[in-house]
Amino acid sequence: MLIRYKKSFEKIAMGLLSFMPEVSDVRNLQEIIKEYEGNPDWQLFLWKEEDILGAVGVRVESDRAVIQHVSVNPSHRNLGIGRKMIQSTRNFYKNQYNVCADVATESFIEKCDEESASSQL
Repeated sequence: MLIRYKKSFEKIAMGLLSFMPEVSDVRNLQEIIKEYEGNPDWQLFLWKEEDILGAVGVRVESDRAVIQHVSVNPSHRNLGIGRKMIQSTRNFYKNQYNVCADVATESFIEKCDEESASSQL
């Protein structure tokens, strides 16, 4: 289930976000976390089952919610967690915003959509 990021999850969130290729160094990672903590238009959610296994970050822009960060613990990848996070994020924002991807998450979200469509056949 999606839970909102809070300061006590900072190290876990930084660890998860560090698995993303576009997060190049610790300073960049710290700036991203600081933006999620201080900018009301940036929301970070963590995916919790028994443990926290993933993170998804959203930037709100006027009428849309842009998924800009998605990361799953490498030892829990290919289990559908990313797809569940994307679907839960869409459900969270569905009555307020059009949910879309940014350049960094576009291919992953398209893959999730294809897998969801093929599993419904």
